Formats: sequence, structure tokens, C-alpha cells
Amino acid sequence: MFFDQYNCGKFFDEMFAGDSQGPREHYRVVRDRFRELTEDDLDAKRRRLDRSFLEHGITFTVYGDDDGTERIFPFDPLPRVIPADEWEKIENGLIQRITALNHFLYDIYHEEKIIQDGIIPEHVIKSAEHYRPEFRGLKVPRDIYIHICGTDLIRDDDGNYLVLEDNGRCPSGVSYVLENRTALKRAFPRLYQRMQVEPVDGYTAALLRTLQDVAPHGKSDPMCVLLTPGVYNSAYFEHTFLARRMGIEIVEGRDLIASDGFIYMRTTKGLVQVDVIYRRIDDEFLDPTVFREDSALGVPGLIEAYRRGNVTLANAIGTGVADDKVTYAYVPDMIRYYLDQEPILPNVQTYLAWDDNDRKYILENLDKLVVKAANESGGYGMLMGPTAAAEEREQFRRRIEETPRNYIAQPVVNLSRHPTFCEDGRIEGRHVDLRPFVLSGDRVTVMPGGLTRVALKKDSLVVNSSQGGGSKDTWVLKRRQEED
Repeated sequence: MFFDQYNCGKFFDEMFAGDSQGPREHYRVVRDRFRELTEDDLDAKRRRLDRSFLEHGITFTVYGDDDGTERIFPFDPLPRVIPADEWEKIENGLIQRITALNHFLYDIYHEEKIIQDGIIPEHVIKSAEHYRPEFRGLKVPRDIYIHICGTDLIRDDDGNYLVLEDNGRCPSGVSYVLENRTALKRAFPRLYQRMQVEPVDGYTAALLRTLQDVAPHGKSDPMCVLLTPGVYNSAYFEHTFLARRMGIEIVEGRDLIASDGFIYMRTTKGLVQVDVIYRRIDDEFLDPTVFREDSALGVPGLIEAYRRGNVTLANAIGTGVADDKVTYAYVPDMIRYYLDQEPILPNVQTYLAWDDNDRKYILENLDKLVVKAANESGGYGMLMGPTAAAEEREQFRRRIEETPRNYIAQPVVNLSRHPTFCEDGRIEGRHVDLRPFVLSGDRVTVMPGGLTRVALKKDSLVVNSSQGGGSKDTWVLKRRQEED
């Protein structure tokens, strides 16, 4: 019933091969189950899902919103399904990518071979906003800088997966993945069992193991804590969720103290030494004696303990240079340089405004391109050229000409669409992306699936929750036994 009037449009559709061709094979059981539902059945299930999210406090904060900061994260009950062979390629590509990024970060803070060999221009790295030259030569456990990464993937008109960006500082969203799964399993238990879906509930154990893997001096049974900016942070729900699931303390800066080059946590029984800090605070707020003097979020003396190797920060200081959208353009070159491999997951074609030829092309084609500031996120600092007003395009033209290093441009990629329930109960296609989560410790672990974000606004390509996006559960199917 729900799919009778569904229109795939001109986009790659995750569920349907075309308007007249029916569902893709791995979606057939899902299609059939939802066609069995009446509108009343679905409404009842959606109300239970909403009530579950409300009761569990699954929220995010919208800064500057006059209607209130706390919102329930919108959730669509129609799952995204990824077959095993498709996922295998994604997983291999993500492992390849984080391996190269960690090689790159070690290199630029030590020998700088990639610069000396002319693979990446020196000015690209050393002008990056989050490059930390004062930490050159610093040894970090296992030479790992990015322990937790969220890499955003999209699909083009032909269904090819492309990397849109890497999030290697404080990636968020994994708590929604875990809660989405719990909620949808409860709403459709038989469908979930029948589909043979890879579980995701092992993520927090893997995260804790990753933190323990990078403890200072290989310490066994290290004390790990999660450092949060506090209750007003947009991802505070996630901070508390992950700390609780891992069985570690969640702390604010005021709960920690530095002494004699070590970090201690204040407890009712006295001071307890801290070995690993999973920090959800950006570099510049970590220590007011080193970075921003006005920061009340960090710990005075933390950086001295970090320099001495007595505490590990996950992720490491200085990883933000890998998040830079200009650096992103060079990741395929990093893969070739460090691993002697071709990228499994390609980038979106990217033009660099610092390059004279690229800048000329960008300025001549502002009405056809997506322009992005190098260090903005959440859909901000971005020009959607084809839909922007002439005045907005001229503003970006001036910004690019004034600070070309700060901008890249890409062709508009029409993100794949997925059937999604709208407010009036109809199903329409909405654009989606995918953020898998990758852990790097003693080994690299990729959560099977990730956060599928969906642009709930019709025709919107912006999937961020802060700009009206929601999410779906992502079902990676187990490989059939006969294929093993």
C-alpha cells in the first residue's frame, strides 16, 4: 500500500531499481513487511518509537533556536539495507583510509616526508587551522592519532560510494546508531530476525578496548574517562550514553587536576590517576595554560602531562589538520604514497581555490558548484551554487578572492534517495548519506553500518540534524553461509 505511488525520480534510489522494476533484491522482504501494515498500524509503531526516544532522552541541541534548544532526534522507521558484498568494499575502503590518515598525521608531525617528496605542498598543511606545529616530534602510543573516526559517505547517480569528508577530531552520532537499532528491533522484531542483520551492540566494548589499547606505556587495566564540555553541549546525550555503556566515568574539566606531570580525577575517596581521556572537547579548549586562556572547559596542566606521555588523549591533539577540507583532497594521494594502493573509496571531485587554475574555474562556475569553507561543518559555511541567490554567490566570490586557502568547490552530487515517511503519512524519496564509525587501536574495527542521515525537507541535500535532518537505522546483512 505505502509504495503504490512511490516515484524514484531521476536519482539513484537505495530501495528501488526504478519505478517499474520493483525493489532491489535485498529490500524485498522489507517492502513486503511494510506493505502489510495499515496506516493505523504504522501510526501506532511511530508513536511508540517517538515515546521511546523521548523517555530515553535521545536529543540534540540546536544553538540559537528561539523555540528551545533540546529536540528529539527525528527517526524514520524504514531501515536502510546494505548487502554483505557492498559492505565488504566499504569496510575495506574505510580501513585503508584511516590507515593512510594515521600514517599522514605521524609523518607531518615527524619527518614530513610527504612534503619533502612533493606529494602535498607544505603551505597546505602548515596553513591549516588545526595544524599544531608545537607538537612536532611528540610520541603518541602506537603512533595512532585518530582513534575514533566518522567518515561521511554518499552515493552518486550510478550508485557509487564516494567519501564526502572525514571527521577525525570529535565525531558524533554513534549513540543514535545504537539507540535506533534498539528501537527498530523492538518495533519490528520478526523482520529484523528474518533479515539476518549484523549486530552493532558490540561497538562500545570495542571503543573501550581501543582506548585501553593506547594507554601510556602499555599500562594494563588503565583508568579511562570521557571528558565532556558539559550538559549544554549539543552531543551531551551521546557523552553520557557512551560513558555509561563503557562503564567509565564522565567528567568535566573541573573534575580533573594535574599534579607532577600526571592527571588525577577527584573522587569521594581521594584522587585517582587517569591514564586515557576520551575527549569530546576541541584542542583549543583543553588547557587554558597552553591554548585559550578563557577556557573553563579544560584542565590546567593537562598538556604537560600529555607531553610527558603520562596521559593519552583520544583523539590526539593536532588531528584536525586531517579534517581540513583542503587536506581531504589529498587523501587519495596519501593512500598511494603510504600504502602503495589505489583508493577503494574515491573522493568527490574537488577544486582547490588556492590553485590559480582551480580558482579561475570556481569563480567562473559559482552557479554550478558547491563551495565549502575548509573548517566549517554541520552544513554551515557552504554555498549551494545552483540554488543560491546572486547576492550570496557574490559574497562567496569575495571571500574566495580574499582567502583562497580557506575554500574548496565540488560539483553538485545528487545524493542517493531512500523511501521515507512524510508527515502526511505518504512515502517519498529523501536524500541520505552514511557515517560509518571506525576505531583504530591494536587493530582497526569498523562498525557494521553507521548513521544514515536523511534530509527530511523535500529536495534538500542537507542531512545535518541542526538543519532539519533525521536518521534511519542501517542494516548490514550477514553474508549467507553458502557464500562463506
